[in-house]
Parts: sequence; C-alpha cells; structure tokens
Amino acid sequence: MKHRVVQWATGNIGTRALRGVIEHPALDLAGVYVHTPGKAGTDAGELCGLAPIGVAATHDIDAILALGADCVLYMPRALDVGEVCRLLEAGANVVTTRGEFHHPASVPPEVRERVEAACERGGTSIHSTGSSPGFISEAVPLTLASIQRRLDRLTISEFADLSRRDSPGLLFDVMGFGKPPAAFDEGRLSHGRVSFGPSLRLVAEALSMPLDSLEADGEVATARGGVRIAAGELEAGTVAAQRITVSGIRGGKAVLRFRAVWYCTADLDPEWDVRATGWHIAVDGDAPLDIDMRFPVPIERMAAVSPGYTANRAVNAVPAVCAAPPGIRTTVDLPHILAALG
Repeated sequence: MKHRVVQWATGNIGTRALRGVIEHPALDLAGVYVHTPGKAGTDAGELCGLAPIGVAATHDIDAILALGADCVLYMPRALDVGEVCRLLEAGANVVTTRGEFHHPASVPPEVRERVEAACERGGTSIHSTGSSPGFISEAVPLTLASIQRRLDRLTISEFADLSRRDSPGLLFDVMGFGKPPAAFDEGRLSHGRVSFGPSLRLVAEALSMPLDSLEADGEVATARGGVRIAAGELEAGTVAAQRITVSGIRGGKAVLRFRAVWYCTADLDPEWDVRATGWHIAVDGDAPLDIDMRFPVPIERMAAVSPGYTANRAVNAVPAVCAAPPGIRTTVDLPHILAALG
C-alpha cells in the first residue's frame, strides 16, 4: 500500500523532501502547502527541479485538510501548534524536522496535552526527526550502546565549516560570527540545551540511565587575521569559531554529551580540534569506540548536498509513523527506520 503524503513548506529541507516523496516507490504525493502565496499554483515537480507531475501547490490549509492524506511532512521555519493539531485531528500523521517533539516529557505541558489530544481524536501520531538532532543524537548512539554493558560516557561532536555558507543574516546576526568575543550571546547556550537536551534525555532513559540534569557551556575562538568568507569579512580578533557543549549529568558526571563546533576558518588556536564537516563519536565503556563520520563532499557543493541529510530520514520515516499508535512517537517508540530504495 502506498502512503499519500503532503509536503508542508518548500525551503531548502522541504524542497529536498518533496523530491524524495515524488521519487519514492512507496509514497504518492497528495499535495504541497507553500507559505509564499506567489508559489501557489506552481507544479510540485517544478518546485523541486523535476518535470511537472500534475500536483499544484496551494496556500490554502483547508484544501490540504480536504485531501485526506496519510501523512504530512511538516517543515516550516517555526512551529504553529494550531496548524499541527488541525492536521492531526483531520487524520493526517505528521513527520516533522521541527525539533519540538523528540522527547515528550520535554514538551511544555500545555503543548503536549493539546497535541496528544489531537492525536487521540484523529487516531494519528507525530514524530520529530532529521540528521541533527535525530539521526546522530538518537539513532546512532542507541545503536552504539547496543554492544555495551557499561557506558561511562558517550560524546557526539558535530563539526561544520561555514566558510562557504552565503548567509550573512544567519552567521553574523543570529550566530554572532564577526562580533567581539565579549558579545557572545548566552542565548546560544539556551539554543543548544533546547535543541539537543531532549535527545540526550531520550537516549539516557532508553538505556535505563535517566539524567539528573542538563548543563550547557560555550566558548569562542577569534580570527588571527582578517578572513574573507562567502558571507562577508571577519576582522582580526572577532569571533571566527564557537563550541557549544550540552551535557547530560548523572551521578555528578557527564555521561552523554553533544558538542557543536561551528567555524568560519580553521586558522585557530591549536587547542581547537577543528575537523572537516561531519561527526565524531567517542564511546567510553566496556566496548570503547572512536568513530569518524565525514561528509565526503567538496565545500563548494555542501549547500546543495547537506539538505538531504535532514530531509531523507524524515521521508524514510513516513511508513513507520503511519503505522504507529496515536501520540507523540520518538525514535525509541518506532522500529528501526528502513529506506525503501528499490
């Protein structure tokens, strides 16, 4: 049986997911919701670089609800709880790359209650996933822990070279690159805690090692000289790299850690362990592991390739989420996500 799927939003991630649905052997594209009215009426194939397929995008939520789709791939820039509840109540399961539903107990109680009630009324489920958080912060550590009988610490380090990212607003205004070190926004720590803390709690509870608390800390490195990147100019002495660590504490020790290292130049102090874009996982236990997962893509092509790391897992999760019992469903609740590639 093919699942009928709606793609909600067509940004970088949504566009890649849309293409994934169209090309998937077990999914049928039922519709596309776009936030930009000017995109309404455009054929879905044309929105993602394919030939027309006869499905036009719409800016009308009621039209989407009327489709009776099995699942909605919900990928907007911001969560609208009202939208999500309308979809769930209408009988559409939701797979989202929004990070709010990785760990039900971390969801604000009023939001959790509202969403779970919508799931019950519609007989539907909702699941948050993606590459990070998601694949690397949940699926991978749970798999690595399956060969342990004692886990002392598991650390995930994410490295991202942003030197060719042509997004001045994101890098300079949001992330704080190019600013004096003293201007480092403590809100960045809150972002890390909110983004990756739920995954750490989920993994810890799945391993019967519930956390006592979460801690976050951050530090920056400055440019040694002027640096020209795709987004603009970094002056000497301004922030050129940042490292944010979220730690899951149990018994006074950090047993799970997620560390994000984002940088615009590798010309930093030697103590900064800057690696190529990708992930490094270190497992300290009775079956220790040291794993590198690099993205073997030239930096010039990274912007074109990287959306697939997030979008593809969401597309592949559709059948499992559609088959799940009603409610907020996590990586622990669902079976291993399998990709139908034939």
